[in-house]
Amino acid sequence: MDLFTNYSYVGLLLIVATLLGLSMVLIPQLLGLVGVVPRKPNAIKSSTYECGLDTIGPTWVQFNFRYYFFALLFVVFDIEMVFLFPWAVQFRQLKLFGLLEMMIFILILVVGFAYAWKKGALEWK
Repeated sequence: MDLFTNYSYVGLLLIVATLLGLSMVLIPQLLGLVGVVPRKPNAIKSSTYECGLDTIGPTWVQFNFRYYFFALLFVVFDIEMVFLFPWAVQFRQLKLFGLLEMMIFILILVVGFAYAWKKGALEWK
C-alpha cells in the first residue's frame, strides 16, 4: 500500500503539471476569442525595440557557436565547484572512499578539459 501512495504523488504531480501547461496555452487563446485581449496591431508595435533606439542593420543576427560552447564549458566547470564544496566540508567523514570517488570525478573533468583544449575549443578565433 505504501508503494501505491508514493506513485500516487508522482501521478498527481504529472496531472497538475499537465493541467498547468495546458492552461498556460489555452487561457490566452480563449481570452483572445472572447475579446478580452486587445488586438490593435500597428507598425510601431511590430518594430524591433532595443534600448529606445532603432536597430541598425538586420534584426536577426546569427551568433557564433563559440559563445554557446564557452557558456556550456562554464556551466560544466561551475557545476564541478557545486560538487566539490560539499565534498570538502564532509571530507573527514567520507575517508578513503570519498577521496577516490572525487579523484575519479576530477579525472573525468580533466580528460574533458584536455580534449577541449586539444581540439582548440578554448581558443577564440
